[in-house]
Amino acid sequence: MDRDQVVHILNEIGTLLEIQGENPFKCIAYRNAARALEGLHEDLAALVADGRLQEVKGVGSSIAGKIATLVATGALPYHEELRSQVPPGVLELMRVSGLGPKKARILWLDLGILSLDALEQACRENRLLAHAGFGQKTQENILQGLVQLRSSVGKFLYHVAAERAEKIRLALEANPAVRRVSTAGSLRRRKEIVKDLDLLVATADAPAVMEQFVHLPEVERILAQGPTRSSVVLPGGLQADLRAVSEAEFPFALHYFTGSKEHNTAVRGRARRMGLKLNEYGLHREDGTALPCSDEAALYRALGLAEIPPELREDLGEIESAEQDDLPRLVDEADLRGAFHVHTTWSDGRNSVAEMVAGARARGWRYLGISDHSKSAVYAGGLDQEKLARQQADIDAVARTVPGFRIFKGSEVDILPDGSLDYDEDILSTFDFVVASIHSKFKMTEAEATGRLIRAMENPHVTFLGHPTGRLLLDREGYPVNMHAVIEAAAHLGVAIEINSHPLRLDMDWRLGRFAREKGLRIGIFPDAHEVGGLADVRYGVGIARKAWMRAEDVVNAWELDLVEKWLGRRRSGAGAARPPGDGPPAADDAKKKPARKKG
Repeated sequence: MDRDQVVHILNEIGTLLEIQGENPFKCIAYRNAARALEGLHEDLAALVADGRLQEVKGVGSSIAGKIATLVATGALPYHEELRSQVPPGVLELMRVSGLGPKKARILWLDLGILSLDALEQACRENRLLAHAGFGQKTQENILQGLVQLRSSVGKFLYHVAAERAEKIRLALEANPAVRRVSTAGSLRRRKEIVKDLDLLVATADAPAVMEQFVHLPEVERILAQGPTRSSVVLPGGLQADLRAVSEAEFPFALHYFTGSKEHNTAVRGRARRMGLKLNEYGLHREDGTALPCSDEAALYRALGLAEIPPELREDLGEIESAEQDDLPRLVDEADLRGAFHVHTTWSDGRNSVAEMVAGARARGWRYLGISDHSKSAVYAGGLDQEKLARQQADIDAVARTVPGFRIFKGSEVDILPDGSLDYDEDILSTFDFVVASIHSKFKMTEAEATGRLIRAMENPHVTFLGHPTGRLLLDREGYPVNMHAVIEAAAHLGVAIEINSHPLRLDMDWRLGRFAREKGLRIGIFPDAHEVGGLADVRYGVGIARKAWMRAEDVVNAWELDLVEKWLGRRRSGAGAARPPGDGPPAADDAKKKPARKKG
């Protein structure tokens, strides 16, 4: 059993114990152990094999033994016993936003509620109001949470689907009968939410590959097995479909099954206008003569188009741009030189400043911006003035140990309800940068939310606007903000807007990307990391930035250190308003006019 699975089980044990009314310290011990494992740098199996689990802070001897059992056997009798004592419906209730173990226990033992339908009925009949902790507002929030939960059924976060797809892809790739293999569908287009997995292989022995696929360890249930197509269900209900084609068909099938439907329709229409027929099997002239293509790039060339990256295939102008050979060179993860919006143990992070810096350097980055929470975020260990001074001294001490690497001092400062910031001007002036974010009072009108964000950005100390809509994918809708107005204001003021790369957020939304570029907005692709491993989440933000048509020159943390320092200095000096031209690297794609392709 891998680390993530062990972490999940430890957290669930803590939850099951709390539901049963166990000693709070016992519940906390399991959650602390789970948090400790999340922040591990070493391989968990190696720690178990070497008998060094108890060296991990937060893991006691009893829990260490249970972790060892999980790693070695993939199961834990203690966990299974706890699960048998709590009806499955109780854990199902806790999928509703705002319902924790204590409330779930009341619903179970006092009201006998063990299903989402029964919970909805009880709310509509006001049967919760007689119980402590369940007021009218709580009932309304539960009903709203039920609507949100049901709307997310059959939908999966990108990172969950991507991790499972990669395991399958690697297993298929190792099969000697497989010549080529790729993911397809919305996952390949890097949509933030996917409904299922599509995989494609080129092989001369499709039945053998299908047999391997349906019997992979990840498979919970086989839905269908055929000679060229099979469907299975993975843990959590995620469906995965595999199609097998010949090598000659592979480029056409990959294009077709990647989609989107709208993009494919437009491309096929273009082929028809050129006297060609395009489908998942090939490209043909009217007389039936095949036009072989070795890959998707060749397919697009045959249609008089530059190759269109999968992320852009949404029929939102990419075909017209490809016709003119005017597609941007999209930002790539390798372009990133550093990151901002990173938390440490000074607030709610799991790793120290030194550990986060070491993690950034291991990624080849040249700089890192530390941004622990401001004082109002008490729930997240927000820093008051005295604690902030000690944190900044710690940053200085670490900086002296890493010559050639720049640590920027910053803060994720709460935007208060009136649009002011959580620190006064004297404190704000001590930062190299400020990420301004909303973490409270989400219930606003669109005018209130929009005005609140714009007023915050008008403060000259604000460098970045963090997770601008506050959404949590498949859990919480963002506040009703007019993002077009916010983007226009940010571009005018010289404030960059974050694409928060945490896989639960992926906020700013990619659909705003072309508008943002037209306005000259700078963005940051930041991990919102609370542990060293979280730095890697930038890969998800890069996917969203690519869907948003963003280039490296549009992304602040893809710039070299000297340019970032210059940009931050100008913003802090108050010169950010009415942003001057050339406030970033030259737009490589616009440096010279490319000749237009001949239209097909």
